[in-house]
Amino acid sequence: MALRPNPTLRQRRIGTELRRMREQAGLGGSQLARELGIQPAQITQMESGKGGISAERLRTIASVCMCDNQPLVDALAAMTSERVKGWWEEYRGILSTDFLEIAELEANAQSISTWATTYLPGLQQTEAYAAAVFSRFAPFIPSHDLDARTAFRMQRKGTVRQNGVPYFSFIHEAALRMQFGGPRVLADQLDHLIDDSLTRRVSVRVVPFDLDTFPGCGENIMFIEGPVPELATLQMDTVAGCMFFDAQAGLGRHRSVFEHLNSVALSEAESREFIRSIGDEMRGKYA
Repeated sequence: MALRPNPTLRQRRIGTELRRMREQAGLGGSQLARELGIQPAQITQMESGKGGISAERLRTIASVCMCDNQPLVDALAAMTSERVKGWWEEYRGILSTDFLEIAELEANAQSISTWATTYLPGLQQTEAYAAAVFSRFAPFIPSHDLDARTAFRMQRKGTVRQNGVPYFSFIHEAALRMQFGGPRVLADQLDHLIDDSLTRRVSVRVVPFDLDTFPGCGENIMFIEGPVPELATLQMDTVAGCMFFDAQAGLGRHRSVFEHLNSVALSEAESREFIRSIGDEMRGKYA
């Protein structure tokens, strides 16, 4: 079987989990290869995601590594049989891989939680607001790239809503007040956010300035739950671009962040009133 030159995020995740199984069993790559009767290079290829693996071989590896986490093994086995290309593949070669991998994660999410501190979550942005957010980059993005990024973000949002993925959005007041595109664009965006908060399986909660603490990190983050807790992924926006984390310790820490947010944020009804008040304030700037 030919090696994959550019394995997807999920293909790489299968490899990462196989490596974790092997390391937890105290086996080296050569040792595992001997147990399976294959070449050590094949272990490296599978763990990098470049080499394919069948569900049967994955279960054999789990058995050799004495992994008794059956729900995890079953979830990984199901991932090995995925063959359908996602809609985001239409943008390969047009947008960077980071964009595609976020859409891939969302398409397979059991639930999504976001914490926005600097700008509103991509999954809740209007087209005008999204374009304004992308326009802030320096050096400036060419118009055709800006259009592609904006269209991609709108399709991401539409797909998540269409799939009915439970979505929990926590937004700091700072993100609500950042005027990307000016007060008119922001006012329209806030109206859209209120409408979105009334959508089935969508929860919007605000963390106001007057809260006596600042929960979690300062970057915008998205927590994507997989079919089992071990297959969750954290995505973080940074100045250098998107970063993805799947180490169990880090996932546990950020689950705690969202638990804390859930305990301190305004209720959904209070959040809508809070967002509406800022929208009225913005409209007062151009009325």
